[in-house]
Amino acid sequence: MPSAPVRPQSGRPSVRDVAALAGVSVGTVSHVLNHPDRVAQATRERVEAAIEKLGFVRSETARRLRRGGSSLVGVLVHDIANPFFTEAARGIEDRLREDESIPLVGSTDSDAARERDLMGILAGLDARGVIITPSASTLDNLGVLIDRSIPVVLMDHPPISRALSTVSGDDVAGARAAIDHLVDLGHRRIGLVNGPLSVRQAADRREGVLAAIVEAGLDVAEVLEEVEVVVEGRAFSADAGAAGAASLLRRPNPPSALFCANDLMAIGAMREVRRQGLRIPDDVAIVGYDDISVASELIIPLTSVHQPMRKLGGAAADLLLTAGDEVRNVVFTPELVVRESTLGRSRHA
Repeated sequence: MPSAPVRPQSGRPSVRDVAALAGVSVGTVSHVLNHPDRVAQATRERVEAAIEKLGFVRSETARRLRRGGSSLVGVLVHDIANPFFTEAARGIEDRLREDESIPLVGSTDSDAARERDLMGILAGLDARGVIITPSASTLDNLGVLIDRSIPVVLMDHPPISRALSTVSGDDVAGARAAIDHLVDLGHRRIGLVNGPLSVRQAADRREGVLAAIVEAGLDVAEVLEEVEVVVEGRAFSADAGAAGAASLLRRPNPPSALFCANDLMAIGAMREVRRQGLRIPDDVAIVGYDDISVASELIIPLTSVHQPMRKLGGAAADLLLTAGDEVRNVVFTPELVVRESTLGRSRHA
């Protein structure tokens, strides 16, 4: 009957413990673990005996991180604190797990310099691939990855190159649906609470707003009031939404409805509207975008443009793992989910 493994006093046995017991270098142990054919039989047997005696178990996670390209996938998004990206990242993680790969997630804060730095780190790690929501419609920052032949998939972004696969939602169509809904309810003064137009999603959603107003036969200059908001360096946040709503409601002819570029901004706008003693939707109707999980759980449930966030992330990971040299563009069609923030409780029943 074999004897029980000898445990080092430090706890879990390490490669150094194996090397010390076998009387070889740490490098030799590493070769036995990863390239046993390169080690002399007698030395290999001595190391294997030390492994068995100590009960050494290699760290698979550490091995994969060292190998980088075999399992590490970079995921770069604007802000992982944003529930949209949190949910999309979970979809990525679920799909990568099926392939025994692991995500390394970073937030770019929509800042091109920070984005470039993070890409450089991932290139240095020789990542298997990178899924990114880029800060702008440019290939400039992607060069550090492309030059290293690291596959890239753009997430939540339409095609900008015939060489890159993409997964996105139709933000123009989603915004049009939101404005169509408000116009159908009789609103003729609509406020757009947006982030910087340098961010693709903000620009596309604004395009959808303008298209819907024109298609309704209305004058954009008479109907639309808009503001781009960044608070303490952060766009698309609840504080930015509150600031944007305050700005629009201070105007001489304030809007009767607000369309916010995402749900966090809409939640901030709702907070500001209620702070001013106004009623939702009787005085100000509010529509958000993304339909994050909390949208339906608010005191006044939020009308929002639904995006299948987890599916979007899963599709991006699937493209990275399976597309090979084939370039594919996957587009999800968003859908407006109408709740009390535009219809009110009595009319929504």
